[in-house]
Amino acid sequence: MTRDIQIRKCKTLEEFHGCVELQRQIWGEADLEVEPVTMFVVAAHTGGQVLGAFDGGRMIGYTLAVVGLHDGVPYLHSHMTGVLSGYRGRGVGRRLKLFQRDEALSRGIRLIQWTFDPLELRNAHFNLNRLGAICREYLPNLYGTTTSPLHRGLATDRLLVEWRLDSLRAIAAIQNLAEETVEAPAVVELPADLERWLEESGQEVQKVQARMREEFTKWFAKGYAAVALRTGPRNRAYCLTPWSDF
Repeated sequence: MTRDIQIRKCKTLEEFHGCVELQRQIWGEADLEVEPVTMFVVAAHTGGQVLGAFDGGRMIGYTLAVVGLHDGVPYLHSHMTGVLSGYRGRGVGRRLKLFQRDEALSRGIRLIQWTFDPLELRNAHFNLNRLGAICREYLPNLYGTTTSPLHRGLATDRLLVEWRLDSLRAIAAIQNLAEETVEAPAVVELPADLERWLEESGQEVQKVQARMREEFTKWFAKGYAAVALRTGPRNRAYCLTPWSDF
């Protein structure tokens, strides 16, 4: 249960250091690109967000966001969200995002963006189906090819998430009223063996990534948006539809 877990802003140096330590615990020491405590301090003091999830006095999750500007309108770029492994699957990540949404809306901010690896289907389901976000931009090899085992030697391709906080899509998803998407004008299909191939880090994953890059780029150029992940065990796919609302 998550009712005893509190979500709140982090304000002290001790809490910012706690976020840095959580990075190491969540992603491991092998991932050397750890955000320093100064990043959390700057974000908290310049209109960004540093949010923590606490089980009693123990921090068990966090979110870091920085301020962005698009066409003169401020938005938040949510750079990192992490939850300790023992607390995953208990709604902590969703509560962090919903607190993030409420805090942003209280300041008149209506858009939060972030990026994720389109090969990570759990994140895709969470972002599109559970939060009601959309994707309209594919960013090939955004961070370059790294030595981090988290990236498996692959190019760091990312989808850019747009979470329109007061959109009908977001509200329906947040209230668990959104219907599962089965059919769509366009799809980017996913192989049934994707998770196994990701564990093996072989050439099959590189082929899938290359195909997805080509297909997403093609559909986005035509004005389509990824709006859902179809989660059937043998017919999983990103669902895309023409998009002109924004």
